[in-house]
Amino acid sequence: MEDLECKNGNLGVFETGNLKVQTIKVKKSDSSSPPTQLYIVAPVSEGTYPLLLFCHGYCIHNTWYSQLLQHISSHGYIIVAPQFYKCMLIALNYEVKTAAKVTDWLCTGLQSVLPEKVQPNLSKVALTGHGRGGKIAFGLALGHAPVSLKFKALLGIDPVAYPNPPTWPEPEILTYVPRSFDLSIPIGVIGTGLGNQPKCMMPPFAPNGINHAEFFNESKPPCSYFLAKDYGGCDVLDDSKAALASWVCKSGKGSKALMRKGVGGIVVAFLKAYLGGQDDDLKAIADAPTIAPITLDSVIFVKE
Repeated sequence: MEDLECKNGNLGVFETGNLKVQTIKVKKSDSSSPPTQLYIVAPVSEGTYPLLLFCHGYCIHNTWYSQLLQHISSHGYIIVAPQFYKCMLIALNYEVKTAAKVTDWLCTGLQSVLPEKVQPNLSKVALTGHGRGGKIAFGLALGHAPVSLKFKALLGIDPVAYPNPPTWPEPEILTYVPRSFDLSIPIGVIGTGLGNQPKCMMPPFAPNGINHAEFFNESKPPCSYFLAKDYGGCDVLDDSKAALASWVCKSGKGSKALMRKGVGGIVVAFLKAYLGGQDDDLKAIADAPTIAPITLDSVIFVKE
């Protein structure tokens, strides 16, 4: 059966898609033998769908993104979000290796936990991550752990690369050399305008020099960049979790639902362009950023 992806124009990407979705929690003890606990969001209608591997941020649970992930999935995507750890202190190389194991598991275990007659298209797999999870996603795409599948696209949602503790042999991701990422796949970066600002006595969660701007600076074309001017990195979380996070990180005053719609719509437009060959929505956002439900202060779309 043909891949079922969002085919509605007129920037329907910013609204919930036409497909009903189901959330699935897969424990490590499941018979499918996942390498870690998984949170999966998938359409329930019969069909074959592209895949998105989603890496959560630092000290965040994979289920805290349920509203954002359901928005994306409703446009015709199966999303697999692994939980990398239960404690705060863990090395990035462990997270990258776990993400690689989950990627390999997609070939052997995913089908058995999906709704009936729903199949994954393993030839169309994209990779994304939020915050520290963005660094994990870039690390995996850059080959810091081997995988059996080829990623077709990479997207960072407010990615940040905090310096590694001296005792942790973590892979270095940023080089501070423009267009230095050794990647030939399309790259998208979504940044936030408040992520580089402190919250009272707390330091910024995404300081300049290690945040979204540098990730985009090191990306080779085709690449795209979107800056959500009035929001912070944790504003993509579910409402209750975003409210909790706002105690320690800078948060926007606007509706978090609009932020999730804005980010979710950009993600869908990006996936449609590079997994489905339909780039009309991505081009429309690049040409007229005001059509988004949030203020996009900067939009850059580099083809070559």
